[in-house]
Amino acid sequence: MTRRVLVAGIGNLLLRDDGFGPEVARRLAQQPSTLPEGVRVVDYGIRGMHLAYDLLDGYDALVIVDALPGEGAPGDLTMLEVGENDLGSGMFDPHGMDPVAVLASLDQLGGRLPRTYVVGCLPADVGEGIGLSEPVTAAVPQAVEAVQVLTRRLWRPTTC
Repeated sequence: MTRRVLVAGIGNLLLRDDGFGPEVARRLAQQPSTLPEGVRVVDYGIRGMHLAYDLLDGYDALVIVDALPGEGAPGDLTMLEVGENDLGSGMFDPHGMDPVAVLASLDQLGGRLPRTYVVGCLPADVGEGIGLSEPVTAAVPQAVEAVQVLTRRLWRPTTC
């Protein structure tokens, strides 16, 4: 049985470093042979409704790539595993992208949250403009590698 993993690049290209997720997705899509069979990479941008409906297709795992606020230096990467108890609630906006609201709404749409990971990058600048800042640009290859390693790890057989 082929495991199905969805890699979702999330972010707004018009808000500088918020375009981190789409840029990582673009680079991964250019190197499909570096990912296991069954991995689908999609740049969702700010299309939360599309992500929600795609998740209804029954993926075994989801990897979200996004700019994340936090402490540290711009360009720092973080990897998190997210479960249903981490989501809380949020107002689902079919015309926007709030990942927490999208994932929290899956049960209302008849779906379930798959095993979910976030590969996030601390932004330097999310003001209006096109193009990633220097530290976030430098983090893109590391994030690509992190997604490649994570998706391969998801394919390892589980032991009893």
